[in-house]
Amino acid sequence: MPPGLDRAIKLVNKILLIKKYQALLALLKGFRNGAVYGAKVRAPHALVTTFLFRSSSVQEKLKTIVRATYTHSRNLACFVFIYKSLTGAQRWLQGCARQPQAFLAACVGGWLVFGNNNSINSQINMYLLSRILFGLVRLGAERGLLPRTAQDPFPLFAALIWGIVLWLFEYHRHVLQPSLRGSMIYLYDDSNVWHDVMDWLVFNKPRQICEDSQ
Repeated sequence: MPPGLDRAIKLVNKILLIKKYQALLALLKGFRNGAVYGAKVRAPHALVTTFLFRSSSVQEKLKTIVRATYTHSRNLACFVFIYKSLTGAQRWLQGCARQPQAFLAACVGGWLVFGNNNSINSQINMYLLSRILFGLVRLGAERGLLPRTAQDPFPLFAALIWGIVLWLFEYHRHVLQPSLRGSMIYLYDDSNVWHDVMDWLVFNKPRQICEDSQ
């Protein structure tokens, strides 16, 4: 390693350990982690769903993947930065950490970053909704606000979830989120149509139809 670069790295490492800079450095690393995590989560998801369900050229598909990955990565990075900034500011002003600080900071970040109604934000918000419903039920049971059942309620939960989503798909599919609707069309509608063994077993649709849609 060149001597100049070695000295620069040692200087940076010293700065990273200075306590008065910890809050600012935590903001920057939070932004970095949000960007990296968003890209790791979205890139494989966008790759699979785009090539499975989009009928367009390879170039357009790649653009869609890059655009979705960038949006997810940027939004998560910005949210983490805003959240950590606002919680830190509240703790500094109030002199200690309190539960409402996290809620208020996240509300502001959610409004600014994830309040724009697009497909990426819609997926993220719905993902979180399912998780917080689980979490609130568990918290309610821990606090004694909800009764603990003798039997595992998960089978009933699964039955209701799948019953409702298939009812919506069969009779009110326009209200479902587009990627979910596309997945269900592939599973339940496309499996009702075939012309020969090739589009019954090998391809979902006849090759000529697939080529014409490109």
